[in-house]
Amino acid sequence: MERAIELAKMGWGRTNPNPLVGAVLVKDGRIIAEGFHRALGKSHAEVDAFDNAAEDISGSNLYVNLEPCSHYGRTPPCAKAIIDANIKKVVIAMADPNPKVSGRGIKMLRDAGIEVKVGVLENEALKLNEIFINYIVKKKPFVIMKSAVTLDGKIATVSGDSKWITGEESRNYVHVIRDRVSAIMVGINTVLKDNPSLTTRRIDKEGKDPIRIIVDSRGILPEDSNVIKSDSKAGVILATTSCIPKEKEERLIERGIKIIKADGTDKGVNLELLMDELYRLEIDSVLLEGGGTLNSSAISSGIVNKVMYFIAPKIIGGKNAPTSVEGDGAERMNEALMVRDICIKKFGDDILLEGYI
Repeated sequence: MERAIELAKMGWGRTNPNPLVGAVLVKDGRIIAEGFHRALGKSHAEVDAFDNAAEDISGSNLYVNLEPCSHYGRTPPCAKAIIDANIKKVVIAMADPNPKVSGRGIKMLRDAGIEVKVGVLENEALKLNEIFINYIVKKKPFVIMKSAVTLDGKIATVSGDSKWITGEESRNYVHVIRDRVSAIMVGINTVLKDNPSLTTRRIDKEGKDPIRIIVDSRGILPEDSNVIKSDSKAGVILATTSCIPKEKEERLIERGIKIIKADGTDKGVNLELLMDELYRLEIDSVLLEGGGTLNSSAISSGIVNKVMYFIAPKIIGGKNAPTSVEGDGAERMNEALMVRDICIKKFGDDILLEGYI
């Protein structure tokens, strides 16, 4: 099962909004084939493993980190393929979280006389597919709020200089995360200040650019900004309101920019409505790389699932230097949001703290 989970990770960033799944076939104590879900629309992990087998798979045991599907989607049901292949036993890490299908694949296998064991390395499997689980159960994108801060909590100096707070290793890992998610989201202030391309630049392999989402309530996005001029194949979404000038909207649409209007009560972008629209576009995950204002709005609206804080061993100081979450904030300590299930990693001199809201 550990091997199945490692294989599943090879599909990171390519299967969205499908889950990450790996499969291992064992016969007479030997691994005879491996497979994983390579990309959306490609064979599922079980079938990929069958196709990779160099010998007869009849009577073998199958290890897979997610319950085999039992319905026709972009591909035929894997449970039927398992039955047809005369697999003897299936070991599953976790059941399918979709309440419409959960348990049906398991029942289908058992009804066919196949021995089924469920729950091996279940916690690891749940962690691996946290994006898919959130997307399929809550019908919302999984939002990761990423920030790079100094020891005293600053994201820039008082003059606005922020290059670079963290070291090269941390910045490289951020591009690994960009490669895995469906979209990246920033506010208009970030575009005006830094003029980023918001692309993926991995040093170890070619990365996949996420869809670029700009939150811009007034529609003032410069038409010569790098995010628009970039030759990236990833699309650009302007999340705005009805305040956007009609002529500007038409010009942006002509340039291939998708416009989503999500009017909030304060003339800003309603981030909850935006998440609903992104879900309908099959965007299962968003890396939020916003400044203090957008991060504050995201937390207040309840859309943030996970935080990633890269903490650099630097002290900037300055009462007016920006922080990662601004807005009004909590008045009392018992109103502070708690972050649970903390995980700590080290990248060079920086520390990454990950946790869940």
